[in-house]
Amino acid sequence: MPSPAKLSLNTATVREQWNLKECIDGCVRHGIGGIAPWRDKLHEAGVEESARIIKDTDLSVTGLCRGGWYTAEGSLTDNVLDENKRAVDEAAQIGAACLVMVVGGLSKGSRNIHAARQLVEDGLGHTLDFARQIKVPIAIEPLHPMYAGDRACVNTMRQALDICDALDPEGTGIIGVACDVYHVWWDPELSSQIKRAGKSRLLAFHVCDWLVPTNDLLVDRGMMGDGVIDIRGIRQEVEAAGFNGLNEVEIFSAKNWWQRDPDEVLETIKDRGCKAT
Repeated sequence: MPSPAKLSLNTATVREQWNLKECIDGCVRHGIGGIAPWRDKLHEAGVEESARIIKDTDLSVTGLCRGGWYTAEGSLTDNVLDENKRAVDEAAQIGAACLVMVVGGLSKGSRNIHAARQLVEDGLGHTLDFARQIKVPIAIEPLHPMYAGDRACVNTMRQALDICDALDPEGTGIIGVACDVYHVWWDPELSSQIKRAGKSRLLAFHVCDWLVPTNDLLVDRGMMGDGVIDIRGIRQEVEAAGFNGLNEVEIFSAKNWWQRDPDEVLETIKDRGCKAT
């Protein structure tokens, strides 16, 4: 059973209640071992100031959310590529273990998902050239297929790992996957693709739960143990494959957890994170 020190707080979980400084202080106060900022919170606090505050704690930075969105302008414009370079730089400044990529869905007006996936692979290749220079690993996060149109056209671990193998055939660990149970729990190939990823490609592990019923496809995620995902089973599989990082809790919950006292949220994360995972 993991201890709170094996948990990491993704700031999305209390995004409506706390700023980044409050998230950091909350993690320290509750004995949570890591933090994963979103870039909006990072920019609010200032990147340099955030890096200083984090450095003054013992918190691990399990990831920075997020880069990607390669399809946003329909092509790999300088704006898209430069924004991803900025994200890589920010990840380096705060000592993040990886930059998490939500790659983008269909371009506006397009129905060609194959073209979108190629655009994503090309864009990741450009970003990877820069990431290699400053040694920031890139973690592709496959999203549930319900987001293929607007958020991420990479929807399975297999698709993400195919891109990794194409861009980094030696398996150096500079590019891999963020395995979020919310997005991949349903995949019949999940076990085999976790094994395929192995230690070098498993860069992040995100947990929450899938509620039945789910009332909103974006902001109705569940606290661990409240839904139907076999979180413990998936964690055991990623650890057997070589992942030894923290379990990062990322919950979008507009009508429940975003409405609660954030210290109550962290207490529940500690309790559920240690039991359900």
